[in-house]
Amino acid sequence: MSTDTTSDLFRPYRLGKLELANRIVMAPLTRSRAGEGDVPTPLMATYYVQRATAGLIITEASQISPQGKGYIQTPGIYSAAQIAGWRAITDAVHARGTKIFIQLWHVGRISHPELQEGGALPVAPSAVKANGQVFTGRGMVDMVTPRALTLDEIPGLVADYRQAAANAKEAGFDGVEIHSANGYLLDQFLRDKTNRRTDAYGGSIENRARLLLEVTDAVLEIWDKPRVGVRLSPLSPANDIDDSDPEPLFTHVVTELGARGIGYLHVVEGVTGGPRETGHSFRLETLRGRFPGTYIANNGYTRELALTARAADSADLIAFGRPFIANPDLVERLQSDAPLNTPDQATFYGGDAHGYTDYPFLADGA
Repeated sequence: MSTDTTSDLFRPYRLGKLELANRIVMAPLTRSRAGEGDVPTPLMATYYVQRATAGLIITEASQISPQGKGYIQTPGIYSAAQIAGWRAITDAVHARGTKIFIQLWHVGRISHPELQEGGALPVAPSAVKANGQVFTGRGMVDMVTPRALTLDEIPGLVADYRQAAANAKEAGFDGVEIHSANGYLLDQFLRDKTNRRTDAYGGSIENRARLLLEVTDAVLEIWDKPRVGVRLSPLSPANDIDDSDPEPLFTHVVTELGARGIGYLHVVEGVTGGPRETGHSFRLETLRGRFPGTYIANNGYTRELALTARAADSADLIAFGRPFIANPDLVERLQSDAPLNTPDQATFYGGDAHGYTDYPFLADGA
């Protein structure tokens, strides 16, 4: 093992007024460990504190309302108890000197009546069923055909994002990330496979991007610009999503987000949790050139790939997802080129401390 003393991957980075200890980001990771009422738990606090050597932690996706929920035991950010639960986590992470953002989430059609209040249908831009399953109290079940949101419901949806952003501030977060990736609601509005609307939120690229930009503007009413980020996955088919021509769509989206002066763009490069190469002619590198803020690169990054990206300055920050699951001290392991623990996929979603907070540290001799 040899410690890397040359790359700025391991050196501080300034995100607006926030001083990050390094350029390594803990990516959002759904782990389904929330308690009753989708309240964050002390066990979750232990989990995040263990990983608090990351320059920035972006929490697991957290639903902005009961309607936004798509899997069991995912945390929310809409109730007083949830705010208090998150406050215990942000306080604990801040005590370690680390910055933490929350990811604001609405799953849209990626849900099931069993997860919705009163057994209601999930909502979406259009009544287009997703092929796939979701995690409910009785295990994995097939998704259903969602209900299309009516035009007069959309202002309330935007208001839910605004309130969730305010709740995040009360919970002590350093900022928020708007989840507009991986086939969830805002991504569903962007893509023509899932958005068949003929009103002001469908059809043209400008119309399909309208909801994301309205949500961003609402969040910016609560948070300073550098403390707001947006996550996109332009070429990922996650959750049965697609678009017939993603290049002009995401070029428009990124240009508009850049004009708003948000702090960062968090891009899933390639297939979420899968290959980085998609065979598509659209080169995601062009998005960075259109965005004046911080660019966070995500998906399949290894130590070597991250060091190469920083050497080439192709990304400002590098987000690691699954490596953080099994390696709470990932930053130390990457810097010293130490072996990584292997994650236990059987414990990714739901359960207790096993496969969550019991992975060994280098200091344990691992």
